[in-house]
Amino acid sequence: MARIIGFFVGLGFVGVLLFSLVVNGLDYFRNPPEPTAAHEFHKHPRDAELPSAGMMGKFDRAQLQRGFQVYKEVCSACHSLKYVSFYQLHDLGYSEAEVKAIANQWATEVPTVNPDTGEPATRKALVSDRFPSPYANETAARAANNNALPPDLSLITEAREDGPNYVYSLITGYADQAGYKNDKGEELLKKFPDAATPQGLYFNPYFANLNIAMPPPLAADGQVTYADGTVATKDQMAKDIAAFLTWTAEPTLERRHSAGWAVLLFLAIATGLAYLSYRNIWAEAKRKVAPRGPLDPENKAHMDAAKAESGIAG
Repeated sequence: MARIIGFFVGLGFVGVLLFSLVVNGLDYFRNPPEPTAAHEFHKHPRDAELPSAGMMGKFDRAQLQRGFQVYKEVCSACHSLKYVSFYQLHDLGYSEAEVKAIANQWATEVPTVNPDTGEPATRKALVSDRFPSPYANETAARAANNNALPPDLSLITEAREDGPNYVYSLITGYADQAGYKNDKGEELLKKFPDAATPQGLYFNPYFANLNIAMPPPLAADGQVTYADGTVATKDQMAKDIAAFLTWTAEPTLERRHSAGWAVLLFLAIATGLAYLSYRNIWAEAKRKVAPRGPLDPENKAHMDAAKAESGIAG
């Protein structure tokens, strides 16, 4: 009895779900949602064409050093790298002495406690330290940025869809909203008059809601003077910082790619050997399928005898 009741209860739930699905589906098609400015004018990231992209991707050490320079001179004033340590800069090609100098000369000191007084204090960074945050806490960060919280950049390319291309497109994507048109040729403020960018925000079609609190970080060509002599155009600096942040999010990318290809090669060889072994083992074997059913000679003889005994023709 309990099973029967349970069956009908379950059937009732299924019926309610189906009814809800049909009613809501009909309502969606009868009254489709109104288009929004973010949906109609948001752009997908452009391809930054970084060397690390794709299954064969590898880091360009010179580009990573340039990207670190852009972070140091431009981005570090607001954005932290709390999951990256100074010693990891060895992977970018810096010597031990250079890494020590970078840590010692870092603009933001590491928070600590004075052992004599017990009061909060700061000290110079060590190679073993992680990059210190430019703000003491979230409250201080919001107070300095019009209540907007600058995100930590350690994993930003993993936290955003198509991360490296997103970073590159966002940095280079600031535009004048007046007269801005999408790919269909529609003008934003004519189609959505209420979508004007609020005071204190900046229009950027690559940002999710089109308006971002961060001002353009790269204002002009030559904002950074590269140590290797590379011409520092805005596009070049954006690609370099995108490459650097790809490394901070996944410093083992090259090893992962190498291991992946080795695993694929091993599986291909193992599959080939398994197939050849199968062919060798079963080369002389013949499958013997015993006849069954009405075509079995023994069964057929019994059927014929029974038919004859009963006087059935055929």
